[in-house]
Amino acid sequence: MERPFGVGAFQFVVLASLRAVQLTRGCRPRIDGVHKHTVMAQLEVSQGKVMRDLAPFPDAAGRPAIRDTVAPDPLTPALVVV
Repeated sequence: MERPFGVGAFQFVVLASLRAVQLTRGCRPRIDGVHKHTVMAQLEVSQGKVMRDLAPFPDAAGRPAIRDTVAPDPLTPALVVV
C-alpha cells in the first residue's frame, strides 16, 4: 500500500488508526469494498480520501470547532473526510 506524497510513515499510521476508530464508531466508508475497518482506513488514507486538518475552523457562532474528530479533546487533530 503506497502512502500519498508528503505523508510520512508515522503520520500515515496515525491517520489510519484515527480513521479506523471513526469507522468502528459507525462512520460511512469513503471507498467501495468489503474490508475490515483497519484495512478500509489504510485504503482511504492511501487514496487521499482522509487527511489531517491542522487548523480548526469556526462554527456558526464564530468559535473554534473541530469536526470529524475521534475524541472530544480539542488537542486531538481533526480528520477531514474528502
